[in-house]
Amino acid sequence: MVGGEAAAAVEELVSGVRQATDFAEQFRSYSESEKQWKARMEFILRHLPDYRDPPDGGGRLDQLLSLSMVWANHLFLGCSYNKDLLDKVMEMADGIEVEDLPQFTTRSELMKKK
Repeated sequence: MVGGEAAAAVEELVSGVRQATDFAEQFRSYSESEKQWKARMEFILRHLPDYRDPPDGGGRLDQLLSLSMVWANHLFLGCSYNKDLLDKVMEMADGIEVEDLPQFTTRSELMKKK
């Protein structure tokens, strides 16, 4: 009977992952590529339990979505933000692997070349 319990536990886990993925899908921006969305969705799903809105509201989910956009904009578009904010999102994203990221040259780097 242990096998049946294990199968039920796996099915419950898979169902939970599907539900979380379906929930996150509503936050995809129409301009995000598949690669960008998969990375940002991983960021969101990783931290969703810590950012669920309390019953009385509070905007915790909005905060998580904003942090995910800061991270994605920095990675994929080269946007720069306050150092403390970037440190926070980079720490939150630790372990999320994204391949073939674009390379950006900062204004400071361009000015050094002259």
